[in-house]
Amino acid sequence: MAKKPLNVILFGVDSLWADHMSSYGYHRLTTPHIDKFAESGVLFERTYSPHVPTTPAYASMLTGMDCFSNQVVALRHKGGLTDRVETLAEILRKSGYESTCVGFSGNPSSRGFDNYINYNSWGGGNNEGKMPKADSLNEVTLPELERLAQGEAPFFLFMRHMDPHSPYLPPAPFDRMFHSSDPCDPSIDTMKPVLDFKPFATYFKSWMPEGITDAEYVIAQYDGGIAYMDACIQRIFQRVEELGIAENTLVILNGDHGETLMDHECYFDHHGIYDCTLHVPLIMRLPGKLPSGVRVPGYNLHQDLVPTILELLELEHDKPFDGKSLIPLINGEQSNNYSEFYITEATWMRKHGWRTPQWKLIVALEPDFHFKPPVELYNLLEDPDENNNLAESEPEVVAALKARMEAWIERREKETGLTNPMYTNLQWHGKDHGPFTSSEQAYEELFIGGVGEARKLQEKRA
Repeated sequence: MAKKPLNVILFGVDSLWADHMSSYGYHRLTTPHIDKFAESGVLFERTYSPHVPTTPAYASMLTGMDCFSNQVVALRHKGGLTDRVETLAEILRKSGYESTCVGFSGNPSSRGFDNYINYNSWGGGNNEGKMPKADSLNEVTLPELERLAQGEAPFFLFMRHMDPHSPYLPPAPFDRMFHSSDPCDPSIDTMKPVLDFKPFATYFKSWMPEGITDAEYVIAQYDGGIAYMDACIQRIFQRVEELGIAENTLVILNGDHGETLMDHECYFDHHGIYDCTLHVPLIMRLPGKLPSGVRVPGYNLHQDLVPTILELLELEHDKPFDGKSLIPLINGEQSNNYSEFYITEATWMRKHGWRTPQWKLIVALEPDFHFKPPVELYNLLEDPDENNNLAESEPEVVAALKARMEAWIERREKETGLTNPMYTNLQWHGKDHGPFTSSEQAYEELFIGGVGEARKLQEKRA
């Protein structure tokens, strides 16, 4: 009797910065269950999201293609995903898979699933209190997992977790797991610059404690959200075991992008192509095919996931991917999938750049609302937190990295026959007037509003 093909379960976690997971060395025990999961599988230490935020990140994660091929770079992507690429769900359907997408319907990057299930993944602010987002996901996912496991066809189950995406409102006891003092202590004023930042101030005030003064409390809520999500994910891990499908299921946890918290004045969000936004977790488990307790140090990107999955499933695909399989890294046959790579963002700023193991170049394509310089350069070996901009003192390095970036753009435009979408997405901000002409204009026009408005803004599609 032929063995049933492998199932695939993919946890896509929104806004999960790898550096805040205990499995990646964080000082707080935020992910005890995921840590145990990693011990039975493979953890990739240097996985990066080259195209942020959510929509382009998942476009690469779910197609195996970069932004030149899939043409997605903006959060508010206009139109659908190009027909020039196929999603993992579409590819697996050809091999008889049934697929279900939880919590990501309506996004262009989620095209091709057989079934779409939604859950309450956004809070409504202070009026609604703590938000059990991951519990809500489990409520709809567990019955679907059970249905898929009982079916004759192999399945692909994708879940988009919205913890720890803001608003950070984990339920008790996770809301106080990492912070015991008064969040409104009058002797502390670290929240002043956050609440003074006009574009985001209304949003923060709609869900943070009234009179908050301590930024460490908010960071602790983010960490609490990770710990809460980790506990809820364990329920799915457990159910996979109980259903008897663990030995025949490839289970993957991948983040779409990180989170800025207080870094770089990009308060409690995920814009800016600093490493706090780019560094994401990737952990895989497949008993008998993947080793246990292995940590892979080599550089890899979102677009490497789909070719890796297909290789593990032993499925052929008739089109080449931009990404590369991670199996050679796992087996120690090569050290990295990339020595340098192109990075983009079109969230609240439109910028692109070039990252090497030593250097990070960031170039603004229009003025930003943080009044940052048009060019930033960081020595990642000496300044891993990217706090010392060397653009003016190292003009030769800037020129060399710009030349490499521009050569890559030219190459990819020739290979795809398409213009770099970072040059054509001029309405990325949703204002319908083209690029901002000054930082002052961006600062005055970009506005999130309260939690309800933020939810509608993110869900807005052309």
